[in-house]
Amino acid sequence: MAVENPVTAPSGDQTRIHNIGYRTYDGPRLGRSYATRSLYSQSLRGAYGLGRSVKSKVLPMLLFVVMCVPAAIMVAVAVATKANDLPVDYTRYAIIMQAVISLYVASQAPQSVSRDLRFKTVPLYFSRPIETADYVRAKYAALASAMFILTAAPLIVLYVGALLAKLDFADQTKGFGQGLVSVALLSLLFAGIGLVIAAVTPRRGFGIAAVIAVLTISYGAVSTVQAIADAQGSSSAIPWIGLFSPVTLIDGVQSAFLGASSAFPGAVGPSSGEGVVYVLAVLGLIAACYGLLMRRYKKVGL
Repeated sequence: MAVENPVTAPSGDQTRIHNIGYRTYDGPRLGRSYATRSLYSQSLRGAYGLGRSVKSKVLPMLLFVVMCVPAAIMVAVAVATKANDLPVDYTRYAIIMQAVISLYVASQAPQSVSRDLRFKTVPLYFSRPIETADYVRAKYAALASAMFILTAAPLIVLYVGALLAKLDFADQTKGFGQGLVSVALLSLLFAGIGLVIAAVTPRRGFGIAAVIAVLTISYGAVSTVQAIADAQGSSSAIPWIGLFSPVTLIDGVQSAFLGASSAFPGAVGPSSGEGVVYVLAVLGLIAACYGLLMRRYKKVGL
């Protein structure tokens, strides 16, 4: 039987090496800190839709305007009527507008983290040079900063308007400072809760619904139970019930230590001793949110 000769390989002179223009990078290696700052700035810009499509800018910018317009109206009324004080205290404004703040958190917390989970890009962040702690800190700080901008901007409008209305400078400056401390705590607490909930699911719609449910249902339930306690004459229980909602936690802290009037039924705010428990609860929740995010992203980055 005849055997066919095997096909011979092409000769070496047919091999070609093409230069496609790749060059090595000889510039500086900026490292973890630069990468973390870049992730922070990109996340902060994204919280207001900057650098994204026009559709992505509509909701955050609209909510920002909604937060500032009532403050501008109050200032206009105070200036026109030559009032001796602003209609609303600086520490009360965020509590009054808590529905808008909750909606902002619900819309932007999933935007910050859900896409990275959905498209499985988190392990790429952790390949180098960013580590888990860098990612969590950048995302947490970005959303907290975005929320602080949202909540502090109307306070600035109120403060500038109060000075234009020639209200007492020392009194207004003190109230403005107290308001900034209040919204800083609120921003840290709400950002942590929003990110923890959003990091559970890669689906943005589920994350939005879950954040709204947690913030609104907890506030509604606590307010209802407080009203029942007030109607039954159990006023001593009202401050303790307020420990179970993020909004009432902030309300309790500022009414105990920042000179704010309480929104609790019967204006029964926590005493100084109870206020210490409120402060510890707020700080504990912020630390717990950070720890839960670290655990979540250590698992995701594996």
